[in-house]
Amino acid sequence: MQSDQELKTPIATPVQQSSLVSARLATTDVGLLDFAQKAGKNIFSVIPDATMRQTYLRGPGNIHYVCDPDVVTELLAGAGRSFPKSQFTRNVIGPAVGNGMILSEGEKWREQRHRYAPLFAARNLPVLTSHFAATGEELATFLANANGEVDVADTAQEATLANISRVMFSGNQAVAKRDVRDGMRRFTDYISYMSLFDLMGLPTWLPRLKWLRSKKAITDLRNLTRSVIQIRQAQRHEKPEDFLDLLIEALETDKEDIETTIDNLLTFVAAGYETSANTIAWALYLLAVYPETQKKLHLEIKEACADGPISFESLPLMPFLQAHVRETLRLYPAGALFARDATVDTEIGGVLFKKGDVIMFPVYSLHRNEMLWEKPQEYQLERFLDRKYKRGQYMPFGDGPRICIGAQYAETEIMVLLATALRRVFFSLSSHPIPEPNLTFTMRPSGPMILISTPYLK
Repeated sequence: MQSDQELKTPIATPVQQSSLVSARLATTDVGLLDFAQKAGKNIFSVIPDATMRQTYLRGPGNIHYVCDPDVVTELLAGAGRSFPKSQFTRNVIGPAVGNGMILSEGEKWREQRHRYAPLFAARNLPVLTSHFAATGEELATFLANANGEVDVADTAQEATLANISRVMFSGNQAVAKRDVRDGMRRFTDYISYMSLFDLMGLPTWLPRLKWLRSKKAITDLRNLTRSVIQIRQAQRHEKPEDFLDLLIEALETDKEDIETTIDNLLTFVAAGYETSANTIAWALYLLAVYPETQKKLHLEIKEACADGPISFESLPLMPFLQAHVRETLRLYPAGALFARDATVDTEIGGVLFKKGDVIMFPVYSLHRNEMLWEKPQEYQLERFLDRKYKRGQYMPFGDGPRICIGAQYAETEIMVLLATALRRVFFSLSSHPIPEPNLTFTMRPSGPMILISTPYLK
């Protein structure tokens, strides 16, 4: 074990910054058939490596890769703001999230966005933070007791699944938390599998293998979600105590049908749990590489909140932790790529996007683009201390009207879990290799991420 005093001595020599694990992008031209065959396993394998050195690149067929901040902003918030989610995205996750906000368009989307935006408002975060803090204490205890090698990727997933159980699926005592978590894992595995037919844009009436193999995961979780909502409706709390209370309040106020509410609850699950977990895992990896930064964060957290649950009010007292989270999201954005379909011919920045073209926003490449960032492959926490960047240059949560509705929720959850863990445990590299990033529905480590956890002396 280690005390704060012992941390004055470096625990490990940081690896060279250039050796940080990174995604392996395509270094040769990728044709359409090749694109469809490879992308289902790892989308990074078809994204041109040149997208980290150029701000616009024409892909195979009707695909465009855009990393120019001005063009990105115009496409997401200007002339292209009404372009819908790409058809292949709809094919991949549509069966799982139905008519939820992530895929709805036009007036239906606007109605849902208006309905659910207040749920994620800052005024509700203190209530939700209390749940995050309870999970954080469990996480820190587990890591302290591990006192050795631990898979932080799997551990972080357990923590964010516990948060979802607490704030979105609580209230059904007949269902064990483990059943909820297993159901959510199967659900996420389902939407993370990309069919060759989806990527090739073949008609949706052609059956996909995953429909036959694992659609039960969707049915089971929908049934569980419906049951939890109905039980909570019958046993309402006088004041909202969690996200589920807030959601049901919106449901009953706006008279939304329960199936659409289920769609949206599952949308929040799909968009939230694995993205936050992966960010936490990458954040711990970076701190294991840079122990001096980790010590600085530990001391900052201890000064802001020495003991007891991490509170929402204490988070503004942790600017270094927030900067670390944002630099982690730059290097390892969970939403590493998203796409839109052009619905009308539109010329932006000298590029003609024709009706039917697919516009790819490779966020991973944008965040590491040599034309936009100084030493983009290096970890530099200072990038996000009292500095702002041009719109369209940094967008871990997207941009424009469809920017992630849960961005502040996610950052709060990540900070609380990290703060609680780093207050009690020090992380260092193990002899196991760090897995490369893999991109399907989200960017995740391609295997276990084994670090060494060492508890501090009390």
